[in-house]
Amino acid sequence: MFSLTQFPLQFSENDLLPYMSAETLQCHHGKHLATYIKNLNDLTVGTEYEAMPLYEIIKKSVTDPNAKKIFNNAAQVFNHDFFFKGMKQNGGGKAPDEITKYFGGADNFISEIKNAATGVFGSGWAWLVQDGDVIKITTTANADTPIAHDLIPLLAIDVWEHAYYLDYQNRRADFVDAFLTHLVNWDFVLSNLNK
Repeated sequence: MFSLTQFPLQFSENDLLPYMSAETLQCHHGKHLATYIKNLNDLTVGTEYEAMPLYEIIKKSVTDPNAKKIFNNAAQVFNHDFFFKGMKQNGGGKAPDEITKYFGGADNFISEIKNAATGVFGSGWAWLVQDGDVIKITTTANADTPIAHDLIPLLAIDVWEHAYYLDYQNRRADFVDAFLTHLVNWDFVLSNLNK
């Protein structure tokens, strides 16, 4: 039987201060993500999904009308793990030229990804993805994920309220700005681009 376990953070809970608090990480990583993992493990017991790796669960369950709960939890596990890996202490800084050249420069790129992240209605995600030879920005609602649509994720910004509400209340734009300016791990982004 395949069973997922909680993915460790790549940093300590205080490393992202003052831009993301230990309390937010404890709630977001320690509770929300842990719940998705537990739910997925429970939902897949005795099903064809039980022995599949996470990526395969997502790819198969997205087209299975009887596996909507499995898809939602599997996709959220992937999305959250990807989001947390996309941050680091003393992150941010200038976006790499390998990315910004697709958007007409760094200023345009930052403007477009901020607009995408702040424009998500309700809960969801803003993504930087590779689609064939093109790098683009897209959004997904709720638990949806680019890998369900044959896109290669490069960067995720979680804009569910639990990602930022304890630190920023309703100021999503401030959270997105702090994420891009101080938290994003551009090395992780480039590692995904160069896979």
